Amino acid sequence: MQNLLSIWFGIDARKRTIAMVSAVAMFAAVIGLSRLATAPTMALLYSGLKPAAAGEIVKVLEARGATYELRGNAIYVETGSRDKLRLALAADGLPANDGQGYELLDNLSGFGTTAQMFDAAYWRAKEGELARTIVASPQYRQARVHISNAPTMPFRADNTASASVVVTGTSGSISPMQANALKYLVSSAVANMSPQDVAVIDGRSGVVVRDDTAGDGAGMGAERAQALKQKIERLLEARVGSGNAVVEVTVDTTTEKETLVERKVDPDTRVTISARKEERSTNSTDTGSGAVTVASNLPQGAGGGGGSSSSTQKDETVETLNYDVSESTRKLARLPGAIRRISVAVLVNEVTTTDPATGETLSKPRSPEELAILHDLVASSFGFDAERGDTLTLKSLPFQPPPEVPPAAGASLMQSLNLDIMRLVQIAVLALVTLVLGLFVIRPILSGQSAGALPAPSSGTGLPDLTAPGAGASSAQPLTGEIAENGGVPSGIPVVGSSDMGQSRIQPAGGPDPVTRLREMIADRQDETVEAIKTWIDGQEEERA
Repeated sequence: MQNLLSIWFGIDARKRTIAMVSAVAMFAAVIGLSRLATAPTMALLYSGLKPAAAGEIVKVLEARGATYELRGNAIYVETGSRDKLRLALAADGLPANDGQGYELLDNLSGFGTTAQMFDAAYWRAKEGELARTIVASPQYRQARVHISNAPTMPFRADNTASASVVVTGTSGSISPMQANALKYLVSSAVANMSPQDVAVIDGRSGVVVRDDTAGDGAGMGAERAQALKQKIERLLEARVGSGNAVVEVTVDTTTEKETLVERKVDPDTRVTISARKEERSTNSTDTGSGAVTVASNLPQGAGGGGGSSSSTQKDETVETLNYDVSESTRKLARLPGAIRRISVAVLVNEVTTTDPATGETLSKPRSPEELAILHDLVASSFGFDAERGDTLTLKSLPFQPPPEVPPAAGASLMQSLNLDIMRLVQIAVLALVTLVLGLFVIRPILSGQSAGALPAPSSGTGLPDLTAPGAGASSAQPLTGEIAENGGVPSGIPVVGSSDMGQSRIQPAGGPDPVTRLREMIADRQDETVEAIKTWIDGQEEERA
């Protein structure tokens, strides 16, 4: 401790300031390094949530004592507990969907609720339930459903409803197949709604997802082409072997919807549509009397009983028949997907043989008879129809050898260990800063005054100037190379030795075994010693001359 205090008071104020700042920086780097090494690795739990849903999740995380971080609208937790927390939050119904379902109808009371209010709440509940059903699938993250239902009117013929769905997928955009499924889901839940009345909008791109599988028949044609391709390949591989046949099938289908109404009238035939029969009967009487007189008008006159009378009865029957010509009406609807034309292209590999004499592999084209047989088999497999415009091309050509594929590289050590590269880089940088501060700033300052430095070398000799002031000599005395009679070095000349730490130190004159110390000095500085002896010999020869 006393040595440290002596070193501290032996340096100037500038070095003290540098030492203090360096020490503080080194300790801060060590603390930061330790915090980075012990800090847990954070992983994304949820992002893109609304404030209400995010607040519920944070509340549950705090209740569970989980470590979390908020970075904008994203919530991060420890990597090791992320999956466990997701399952626990899902069991609690979090994150909850914004829309409410049929529970909206529970809040309606019988008093003060009009029919319009009930209808509005019912459709809101229907939209919420459909959104919940969509989000229940792991392929969708958010969903909103809007239903437009026309009011029921007794004299209105068209009471169809329509809907729109805005859905955001968990990864990527919404495919046409997914859009088709959503259309059938919504249309099946609402009366008087067809899948064509539902529009699906991708929440990421904001565009309407086009249904390629229902409206134009393109998807159906692709499925038929794939089925025919597998059938033809299976048929050919039974003869030419696996991998020796390439088949491409194109099915051209109709994309429009057509409705035909046919009415047929046959004028040569007639059909009785109605018949009416009417019978009539008429009676008439004639008295046959003479002239009219006064006597004929009296009740008992002579004219009352005179003359003769006659009676007549007439029967008549009327029958009415209505005829009409024969007529028939037929309505035919043609939906998209009907096959217009099928095009098939088949490439068969040549026959490969091995020459027994040379061992060389040879290939030759297949015979026309074999190609004709294969052509007929392929044509029969998919129902070739020349009148429909079908085409079939079958050729035999040599296949090119597949390129050599390098072996797939396995997972690297960093990937297998699941290490965070950025965290390792941060730790390495802090460790390097700490090492630089410790070795090149603090250590030289603290050890600069702990030991004496070697004296400056004299001119021409390469050895230290042991007679220089401050070297430990009491008086200036040149180095002559002579040893005292008692086996020691001349008095007042210090001997330079090597310490245990590799630093030079001064041994006082008259110390233990100075000859050994001198020998060690000569062994450590052989080049300088040879140069000094050479200079000394040259000086002696000059004096003798």
